[in-house]
Amino acid sequence: MQPVIYIAPFVQGAGGMASFRLKFEAGLKKRGIGVTYRLDAKFDAALIIAGTRRLPDLNQIRRRGIRLVQRLDGVNWVQRVKWSGIRYTTRAIYGNFLLSLIRRSYADRVIYQSQFIKKWWEDWYGIADKPASVIVNGVDLDFYNPNAAAARPNDFYRLLLLEGSLARGLNSGLFHGVAVAEKLAEKYPIEVVVAGHVDEATKRQINAVKRKTSVKFLGTLPREEIPQLARSSHLMYCAEVNPPCPNSVIESLACGLPVIGFESGALKELVGTSAGVIVPYGADPWKLETPNISALAESAGEALEKQDQFRAAARRRAESNFSLETMVESYLKILLED
Repeated sequence: MQPVIYIAPFVQGAGGMASFRLKFEAGLKKRGIGVTYRLDAKFDAALIIAGTRRLPDLNQIRRRGIRLVQRLDGVNWVQRVKWSGIRYTTRAIYGNFLLSLIRRSYADRVIYQSQFIKKWWEDWYGIADKPASVIVNGVDLDFYNPNAAAARPNDFYRLLLLEGSLARGLNSGLFHGVAVAEKLAEKYPIEVVVAGHVDEATKRQINAVKRKTSVKFLGTLPREEIPQLARSSHLMYCAEVNPPCPNSVIESLACGLPVIGFESGALKELVGTSAGVIVPYGADPWKLETPNISALAESAGEALEKQDQFRAAARRRAESNFSLETMVESYLKILLED
């Protein structure tokens, strides 16, 4: 009989957890491996995507002697330096508590999504007394590809900001990205396109300033529209400060879209040295200080002027490091092999 994997929680939506679940399940189905969300079903291993409040379920899995693997993203941290409302702050603190509790007391194996995340967790919560691995996220390289026809503008450059949410306490990187575009606009005609959730107050703040650049807010888009949006852009700016392992960066690279940003989090780890332009932050990202806008704008000009070179390097980077097939196989080794 083919093995069956129990996955919890059952997450839906446009965020990274839901995106991972869908991609991982598709990879399992392709291999004839079953998936269940029912605790009373028979299964061979359990994968917890980040965390779950249903701790009694985890106790039951452990009593049955079934391997329990936890997949960890970054630690919630913005609430430490920027007030983002009582709801966000409470959820962030409780989330950290729950994730660290599962990591410490329930998981048999831990998977971190980047070397940065692994070091972050171990620095803040200590080294877990169980096997740990780093498996970077993967994407379907056929779906996210640079080959389909793309209508990139000819009379201006398009800078894409692609995030699940840039709202409220998470909006610092949005302001940084617009500032980079404004600086680039001194030499190049630039349009900024923002795909992701942005709250109305932040939009008003952005639009209240007269700018050299136009800023378009597209809202949260269906996954099916992301590849064409990436292919029709010239650069992707990673707007997350201290990004743990953003799918948006990997998807952009797979579409042949060069990535620019500041060296914080796992960004340099993902982009490498030739698939985009990553410059030193120039301040303290952990305090959400303003980065060196001028340095990034000056360096990013090369990626605009050498589009063919950077786009080819971006795709090569994705093919070498972010294959969905490789990711699924790596997870299965930890879930099912001794």
